[in-house]
Amino acid sequence: MSVVVGYVATAEGEAALATATAEARTRDVGLVVILSERGHRFGTDPQDLQNLADDVAQRLDGSGLRYEVRQTSRGRDVAEDIIGAAEEGAAELIVIGLRRRSPVGKLLLGSNAQRILLDAPCPVLAVKPAIA
Repeated sequence: MSVVVGYVATAEGEAALATATAEARTRDVGLVVILSERGHRFGTDPQDLQNLADDVAQRLDGSGLRYEVRQTSRGRDVAEDIIGAAEEGAAELIVIGLRRRSPVGKLLLGSNAQRILLDAPCPVLAVKPAIA
């Protein structure tokens, strides 16, 4: 059993990681962090992604949680990686971060968020960062 979180280095990603960490601790299960190479609008350099994975692992080392940090492969569908990790690990929960949208944008979710919400094998918790 696990909690799976999709993480990118944004305020939304930080909110998702913090929530997923708290949920994994509360549920006494492992945490699976899926890092997307699409963390920036124009992609992420592979070395930057590895540095980010190392940073996330270092932050989780002191948490007392069992965790795994996975990186998506270039060209892979992030939603598929998150859903696949949830299926493999019999996840109890998936946590994703959502960004604020314009009034027109509120009619549509991002394609990854929508796919995860519709196809997930377990409950999905969508979080937003605190208003600054």
